[in-house]
Amino acid sequence: MLTELANYITFHLLQLAPESAAGHAVQFFVYDTAKILLLLVGIVFIMGIINAYFPVDRLRIYLSNNKLYGLEYFLASAFGAITPFCSCSSVPLFIGFVKGGIPLGVTFAYLITSPLVNEVAIALFAGLFGWKITVIYVSSGILLGMTAGFILGKLNLENYLTDWVRAIQQNAIREEAAFEEAHVPFRDRLPVIAKDAWGIIKGVLPYVLIGIAIGAVMHGYVPQGFFERYLSADNIWAVPLSVILAVPLYSSASGILPVIQVLVAKGIPLGTAIAFMMAVVGLSFPEAMLLKKVMSMKLILTFFGVVTLCIIFSGYIFNIILV
Repeated sequence: MLTELANYITFHLLQLAPESAAGHAVQFFVYDTAKILLLLVGIVFIMGIINAYFPVDRLRIYLSNNKLYGLEYFLASAFGAITPFCSCSSVPLFIGFVKGGIPLGVTFAYLITSPLVNEVAIALFAGLFGWKITVIYVSSGILLGMTAGFILGKLNLENYLTDWVRAIQQNAIREEAAFEEAHVPFRDRLPVIAKDAWGIIKGVLPYVLIGIAIGAVMHGYVPQGFFERYLSADNIWAVPLSVILAVPLYSSASGILPVIQVLVAKGIPLGTAIAFMMAVVGLSFPEAMLLKKVMSMKLILTFFGVVTLCIIFSGYIFNIILV
């Protein structure tokens, strides 16, 4: 339905040619804006309900005060793997975790894994590359989220969250205490939940639109054959180069996988292609624009840097084991 709407607006109302760069860019912008806004509204509202009833504070205390020997990172990554969201769509859940006081490293483990691994990506991966490579990819995606989340958690970066997030956290604590004390029924909580959800949506909406616009321009105007020229098997720098080139090209795993199949068919090593895919779906300018509302620039750069290094390392490992 959203595809038909985007096509109608782009090719009929605006009368852009389907094969033109402008047509590709505008269709991408319209489709992804509609999709992400629908997800944003739904996810933020659902997370508001969950935060109102789920004992997040008990979970926070449990995760903070018990030695789980990495299990908390695995649980967060596994939860990310079963949520079918792209990097931008998973940010509202990330905000919900931060709002609930879940340790930052654990929330990062979720944020990293969620766009990399989901049921759609698994089905497409199995169909295009077989189950062996699919299992390796899924396992490495979860492990990457756990590792990067653990590293980020050990850096003690909580002070680099924005004042906006801290205000949300304080409001959540006060509202939850008031609700618990008064035993407010759901119908009376609903207006407060809706108000909080709308506040979050208004806060991130400009960043969503700016980020998607950047991704749309890159999506429509990157020259055909550009990547095949620089990512050949004999280039030792192909993996880090593929990751750097992928960051502006925001897409979901399901959207980029057919491209990965074409790249591999043209002779690009599978590990390099997978690293490229991970960077496309896990790191993007649109995601950075969304996170700017939640994190300081230093925290965003640290997050991107750690994840980039982990993806590059994974790409080299893939090229060794997937020969």
